[in-house]
Amino acid sequence: MSVHILGIRHHGPGSARNVKNFLEELQPDIVLVEGPPEADAILPWASHEALKPPVAILVYQPDDPQHSCFYPFAEYSPEWQAIGYAQRQHIPVRFMDLPLAHVFAIEKEKRAAAEAARRQQEVTGEQPDSSAAVDEITPLQEASLNVDDTEDIPAQPLTPATFRHDPIAYLAHAAGHDDGERWWEHMFEYRQQDDQVFDAVSDAMQALREELPSRDSRMEQQREAWMRKMIRQAEKEMFTRIAVICGAWHAPALKNMPAQKVDNDLLKGLPKVKIDCTWIPWTYSRLSYESGYGAGVPSPGWYQHIWEHPSDDGTRWMALVAKLFRDQQKDTSVAHVLEAVRLANALTSLRQYSRPGLEELNEATLSVLCNGEDVLMQLIRDELIVSNRIGQVPSDIPKPPLQADIERLQKRLRLPQTADFKDYVLDLRKDTDLERSILLHRLQLLGIRWGERMETSGKGTFKEQWRLQWDPSFSVDIIEKGSWGNTVLEAVTQYILDVSGKTATLREVCQMLESALPAELPKVVDALILRINNLAAAAGDVLQLLEVVPSLVNITRYGNVRKTDADLVMNIVESMISRVCISLPAACTAVSEDAALELLEQFQAMNDAINLLQHTDLTSAWTGTLTAISGNSQSAPVLAGYASRLLFDFKILDNDALFNRFSIAMSVANAPAVTAAWLEGFLKGSGTLLLLDEILWNMVCSWVSQLENDIFMQILPLLRRTFSNFTAPERKKLGEKVRTGSDGSPATITLATGVDDSRAALGIPVVMKMLGFFHPENQAE
Repeated sequence: MSVHILGIRHHGPGSARNVKNFLEELQPDIVLVEGPPEADAILPWASHEALKPPVAILVYQPDDPQHSCFYPFAEYSPEWQAIGYAQRQHIPVRFMDLPLAHVFAIEKEKRAAAEAARRQQEVTGEQPDSSAAVDEITPLQEASLNVDDTEDIPAQPLTPATFRHDPIAYLAHAAGHDDGERWWEHMFEYRQQDDQVFDAVSDAMQALREELPSRDSRMEQQREAWMRKMIRQAEKEMFTRIAVICGAWHAPALKNMPAQKVDNDLLKGLPKVKIDCTWIPWTYSRLSYESGYGAGVPSPGWYQHIWEHPSDDGTRWMALVAKLFRDQQKDTSVAHVLEAVRLANALTSLRQYSRPGLEELNEATLSVLCNGEDVLMQLIRDELIVSNRIGQVPSDIPKPPLQADIERLQKRLRLPQTADFKDYVLDLRKDTDLERSILLHRLQLLGIRWGERMETSGKGTFKEQWRLQWDPSFSVDIIEKGSWGNTVLEAVTQYILDVSGKTATLREVCQMLESALPAELPKVVDALILRINNLAAAAGDVLQLLEVVPSLVNITRYGNVRKTDADLVMNIVESMISRVCISLPAACTAVSEDAALELLEQFQAMNDAINLLQHTDLTSAWTGTLTAISGNSQSAPVLAGYASRLLFDFKILDNDALFNRFSIAMSVANAPAVTAAWLEGFLKGSGTLLLLDEILWNMVCSWVSQLENDIFMQILPLLRRTFSNFTAPERKKLGEKVRTGSDGSPATITLATGVDDSRAALGIPVVMKMLGFFHPENQAE
């Protein structure tokens, strides 16, 4: 009976190749792999022809789906190769890590204890004891512990703290390297011969565990105790050649087993929760440690390349770079490729490496193919080094009903899951595009933001643009929302009805209604309209109604294209606008400057909504409200000025009436700050209007030209704030109009009369000297 401990780096192509070769030579009768034992039941799916890595095992609590974690696998993951070997040879393969049923339960107890401590501190007023803080492991980090802990942190300056968290950096430093990541790659991942490599890794890890301060939490000790328990279990079952695939750090702990009683004591009384798991597609971008995945690798796409082409001297890689550049319409010749390969190999020799690594190839690419420009290196990183590859899982794999319904709809509507973003322009007059839009809006309501709405060019409401990009973490959201229903329609209906019933804010319910209409949820729409009616009836604040009216008016746009009956919404809109028109004049008096400016923005949105409706009675009521605000001396000046301008736009005020009102507001008898505020409201959003309307232009110009110097200096900052709200092109045009005059002719300068020319001439030499010039008459001096 023999036990062979293979310490590996997870997602390492060299480790995967060594494991594959070792197993083929050893021919074990059982394989134990570091991973969650709960997933043993779904391991047979790994041999399914439709399951293609990168994939991941999703483990979650059915009663708390957000408490979940992922176990990703790439084709070059050593665990994946071990699982594949066992299934091809028809021998048992098992996961041997501490069950997540215990891990999740332990974490749940820790969170409950931390929350209780926090509440106790709030009651007693005590400060938290920082000395008692423990560096515990979160559930997602715990999931990453199925991979090698020695690679959790990218290369960084070597300090004792670095060595504690990244022991590989210690070995690299001892070997004269300052980058543990690169050292490990050249020593193990690029290695062609597997001569006793696992013994060397085990010895190195043993030395590290003895040399460095302990970095093992109690959770780590329990994990290793469970792994040893699984090895003992295999021995009891009379397996004679046991192959164990684990993270390199754990190898010495599994080789040098303590007494069984020690492990039993560590595992005694562990709490437990219910766990479920399934296979999901994964992406290389999520496999990268930049995604936050604790055991990620910096270059998943590069690792895939060296897994497929272990003997490549850089030629194949540079050919891929050249192809990528040519696809981007950048000329790249064969000579460029050959020169880049030569340079990469020269750098390899200078650095005394056995083969070019990614760093050497990147430096050669930057120098030869990119001409020293970093911009194209980001393209290489996204497309080749990280890559946008996404895996596949069989359609008949066990999965939650809601996820199955979403995948069915994606397939029927031809909306595939892609790791890279893809843009769709939907014409809502077409049945398929309309169904796509409905699905995307429903998923957004469920909080599954697979699609992001983009701005579309042109007019009309029949067109939508979406950008879709699939994230594997959506699987957790889907499982969580699956408690509301087995189909998208059922789940989104029940979910929004529940959320809206608990929401007491009129604005939030209106936003839900705005989202529910394009999602075509009649039951939800009826319930939300009833909820809005009830909240609006109870709302005593006119400003709250003013805030939601524009969004409700916007909702009515969907009545035509989406065949949605918007009459119920219009009834609410008419009622709210009537209440706003009655109560708004009083709300515009006795308000602070900041409150008035905030109300001004709502004022503008309300006016746009009225113009959009084109409803005669509502427009009449609104202009009556504007008249009351404009004519009330107690109204906030900025609001009174804006109301006056809108009355002119609605043709309620003619030229003479507007001029009179403007003259009264701009009178020198008023305080400069009041005058400037009125003018700010008067010019609100009208940069172009000021350019085109000569009446407004002449009134403003005449007022400015009559200001005394000290008054002008007082109001100048306020005027600057007013004109700063105009766009840059509008300000430029206004400046040109001032310079050239209203009719486009150059402005004339009127000289003062009654000047004594002879006396004025005497001052010219002095002025010329001040400017650095000399008058001809004084050159002789």
